[in-house]
Amino acid sequence: MSENHPPAGADAPARSGGHPLDWLDANEKERVAAGLRRRVRPRPADEPGVLDLAGNDYLGLARHPRVLAASAAAVAAWGAGSTGSRLVTGSTDLHAELETELAAHSGAEASLVFSSGYLANIAAITSLVGRGDLVVSDAVNHASIVDACRLSRARVAVTPHCDVDAVAAVLADRAEERALVVVDAVFSVDGDLAPLAELAAVVRRYNAVLLVDEAHGLGVVGAGGRGAVHEAGLAYADDVLRTVTLSKSMGSQGGAVVGPQRVVDHLVDTARPFIFDTALAPVSAAAALESLRILREQPELADGVRRRALELAEGARALGLNATTPSGAVASVLVGEPDAAFAAAARCADAGVRVGCFRPPSVPDGISRLRLAARADLTDAEVARALDVLAKAV
Repeated sequence: MSENHPPAGADAPARSGGHPLDWLDANEKERVAAGLRRRVRPRPADEPGVLDLAGNDYLGLARHPRVLAASAAAVAAWGAGSTGSRLVTGSTDLHAELETELAAHSGAEASLVFSSGYLANIAAITSLVGRGDLVVSDAVNHASIVDACRLSRARVAVTPHCDVDAVAAVLADRAEERALVVVDAVFSVDGDLAPLAELAAVVRRYNAVLLVDEAHGLGVVGAGGRGAVHEAGLAYADDVLRTVTLSKSMGSQGGAVVGPQRVVDHLVDTARPFIFDTALAPVSAAAALESLRILREQPELADGVRRRALELAEGARALGLNATTPSGAVASVLVGEPDAAFAAAARCADAGVRVGCFRPPSVPDGISRLRLAARADLTDAEVARALDVLAKAV
């Protein structure tokens, strides 16, 4: 018998009656009353007539014939799964090719592929800072960054959104020797761009490191979709790291850390999501690799998705709606309360246009919104149709 598990009934405190999970029912009622109940809605493979502005297939490559062919060839060659972690049997030639080409495209020495962008953030942050260190995190960073900061056990300072002076003040006043500043390149809700050049200057002034999540930047921002870090003139910088996801512009699955070789070497030795997680399936690596090659052959795809996002935002404002100005593929239409946003999204869906609905905890109270994800392959007619549906739904 484990010393942590005494025999049942041995000096156990008395507890009230009822099932120990009954509190879940009360919690659900509160979420329903607040308009925050979520439901999983499986979609069919084919939805004739439905215009999807909710998914993150920014470049329209998830069903590209070359991507599908590369995926089929990978399944035939490698099977359905990777069969193990990266350090056992999970690393394949496809992973190595993807890492080499991803680093070259982004402007970095090396990259390391993970099974998701979420885990790439967990790996990077928890491996680079720990107890006795400092993490400075933007107030609206993605949940994966928030969770990684908590798991790192470092002191976490949350600064106001895109406030470079606040970041500088925290770094200047710190007692810790090591400090990491973490920020989204393009923020996933409003679609605005972080002031990366200014942040990099502050980081260098105070001898810290900058980590940029390029989930919504890769394939979208900058010439040829090389990302916001590259566009800011920070390619190959030895104090700037990136995480990326392969599930958005690359139309596949997975994530990666991109940066100096010595950082990648450190992650291979220390990052728990790399050491213990089953590797990204070869089919997903092959799909992402082929999408990246298409992007490098057709750099105009990045310009196309940014143009379509601006058309959606400007069109929504012309209708009198409160829409954000996108720096990437994402625009938001602010609605207000969760119930109102959910009802508007449902009306859009009923009219054949799927949009995202962001409610707390994804956004703060009072600013729930519809999230419109543009694609490079949207047509003029589809943009006009989307705006017509928005006009009637919001």
